[in-house]
Amino acid sequence: MTQLASLLTDTPYRAYTYAYPHKTAYRTLTPAVPLPDAWASEDKSHLFLYLHIPFCEMRCGFCNLFTTVNPEQSLEQAYLGALERQARVVRGALGSFAVSRVAIGGGTPTYLPAGDLERLLGIVQGVFGADLAHLPSGIETSPATATPERLALLRAAGVQRVSMGVQSFIEAEARAAGRPQRTQEVRQALNHLHAADFPVLNLDLIYGLPGQTPQSWLDSLRETLEHAPEEVFLYPLYVRPLTGLSRTERQWDDERLTLYRIGRDFLRERGYQQISMRLFRRAGVAGPAGAPSYDCQTDGMVGLGCGARSYTRSLHYSSEYAVGQVGVKAILNEYVQRSDAEFAVAAHGMALSEDEQRRRFILQSVLHASGLSAQAYHTRFGSEWVNDHPELLELLTLKLAQQRGDLLTLTDAGFERSDGIGPWLYSDAVQDRTQRYEWR
Repeated sequence: MTQLASLLTDTPYRAYTYAYPHKTAYRTLTPAVPLPDAWASEDKSHLFLYLHIPFCEMRCGFCNLFTTVNPEQSLEQAYLGALERQARVVRGALGSFAVSRVAIGGGTPTYLPAGDLERLLGIVQGVFGADLAHLPSGIETSPATATPERLALLRAAGVQRVSMGVQSFIEAEARAAGRPQRTQEVRQALNHLHAADFPVLNLDLIYGLPGQTPQSWLDSLRETLEHAPEEVFLYPLYVRPLTGLSRTERQWDDERLTLYRIGRDFLRERGYQQISMRLFRRAGVAGPAGAPSYDCQTDGMVGLGCGARSYTRSLHYSSEYAVGQVGVKAILNEYVQRSDAEFAVAAHGMALSEDEQRRRFILQSVLHASGLSAQAYHTRFGSEWVNDHPELLELLTLKLAQQRGDLLTLTDAGFERSDGIGPWLYSDAVQDRTQRYEWR
C-alpha cells in the first residue's frame, strides 16, 4: 500500500473509479461459470438491469468506451438479435428476481432508429418485466440523435432520465477534443429534450479541454444552467490508450484542478448538491414515487450486450474489452455469433475474494457523498473497517475525510482527490492485472 501522502504530490488524476475492479483486471475464467451457479446464492430482489448499445455516429477523441462508429445495418440487426437471445437465456438462468432500476448506455443507444429502439425497450419490458414508468430508468443520447421521434418513443415507454454529453458549448473546444459538433445542434437537441418533458435531464461537461480557459469554462457552465438540468456531471479530461487524443503530446494536469474547483463552486452556489467528485444534483430532485431501492454496495447488476458488466458479490463478468476499432469489431463479431449455450456461462471476468469485496464496498461508499457507514460495513462483513483497512485513517490525518458519528465522508479536499484516493485503495493483485492488461 502506497502512502497516501506521497500520492498527493503527484497528479490528482490517476484513474476514474466508477467500478472496482476495472474491466482491465478481468481475464478468461477457467472453467467458465454457469450463470445459474453464479447467481444461486445472491439476493435477486433488487437488481440493476443494464443494456449496452455499442454504436455511435462519431468517435470522440477522449472516448475509451466499447463502441464502434456507423456500423453496417446487418451488424446492427445481428447485434439486436443476439441481445434478445442473451436476454432470454439470462432471464431463465436467474430464476426468481425483481428489477429495481434500468439503464441503457453505450455508445449512443439513440443511434438506433425508432423501430429498433422500440424493439430494445421490448426486451426490457417484455423479457425482464421492468415497468420503466415506475422504476428509476435512464438512457444516453447525443445532440445528433436526440430527435423528437426517438424521444417521444422513450418518454411514452416511461423512461425517467435522459443524459446527453454536451462536453462544451464552445465549438472550438469540442472540435479540439475530437468531437466536431455545432453548438446550434446542441441547443436544438436540448429544445427537443425539454419538449419531451423527461423528469430528469442530465448534461455532461468536460474540463481540461484543449484551449479551454476559466472564462470559457464558466461560459459553458452558465449556458448549461440556462437549460435547468436536474443533474450535471463534470468530467476531467483523461487521455487514455488508443483514443484519438492519445496521439497528442499535451498534458492537462496543471489546469484541471483549477477548473474543477470553478465548476464545483459555481454549481453549489446555484443550488446543486455534490454527490460525488463528478455528479451534482439539483436540490429536491427525487426518483419515481414508490420506486424500489437499490444499493450499489450490496445489490447485483445484470448486464446485457457486448461490453456490459454483470456483478454478483463474488464474481464480476462481461464480454472482453477493447478500445481500438479492430479489437472492438472482433469482439462484436464473436458476440453476434454466440450460441445460447455460450450466453449461459460467464467466461470472462474476475472472482472477488473477501478482501476484494471489502475494498469494493469501501470504494463505492467513501467516494460518494453518503459516505462509509461503520454499521453497514459490519452488517455486510461482520468486522470493522478500521481494523480491516486502518490506512483509511490517513484520510482523516490529511483532512481528506471527516468522521461524523457512524460515517466517514470526504471533505472538499478529499472529493477533488477522488481519482487519487480510488487507485490508492486498489489491491496489489488488481493493480498488477491492470498494469499487465494488453490494450486492444
